[in-house]
Amino acid sequence: MKLHTELYTNQIEKWPKSGQHIMAQYDDEKIIVYQSYRPEIGHFAARNQYFGGAFSLSRMTWIKPNFLWMMFRNGWGTKEGQEVVLAIHLKREAFDRYLDNAVYSTYKEGIYASHEAWQQSVKESNVRLQWDPDHDPYGAKLERRAIQLGLRNDEITQYSREDVLEIEDISEFVAHEHTKVEAKDLSNLIVPAEKPYWPASGTTIKKLGLDSH
Repeated sequence: MKLHTELYTNQIEKWPKSGQHIMAQYDDEKIIVYQSYRPEIGHFAARNQYFGGAFSLSRMTWIKPNFLWMMFRNGWGTKEGQEVVLAIHLKREAFDRYLDNAVYSTYKEGIYASHEAWQQSVKESNVRLQWDPDHDPYGAKLERRAIQLGLRNDEITQYSREDVLEIEDISEFVAHEHTKVEAKDLSNLIVPAEKPYWPASGTTIKKLGLDSH
């Protein structure tokens, strides 16, 4: 596995406790995002290093840069249809493009001139943006908020092949660490190392409402 990992107890000492943050593992070239699929789709993607086969280009697909948010969503890979957990090594420039083009799923006063202007933006954009409560390993809500992005149309087509550098099946790692969560042994829990991510565009940072602390 190519993900960099660290003890959960070490990381939470450094992570922001509240606010809106894009928690992720990244470097100058790439950022890791997570998705979970049924075996037919997940195994195809890991084997062929692109999304194809039973993967639908006509449905919106959601990506999450935050590992523990993904674990809350997929039940640590135990939910039906989400058994195969993928770590997608994504071009950083692609992720920034998604953020630049993202439109909130719900109307946000102060970001859009009017409700009608927001509706028009929704129609024109192929990227959706949502902030949701982040969660601890047990699934409890935190004050910190986590981001997820939905891709459709041209963006999902480009994401499925061109934007991806590598696709890792991390299902075994997830299952192994889940046993520690079930045993309430967080002192030994290992998760991907993450830190707050900052987009390249100041305008995008303002739109996202990212917190600096």
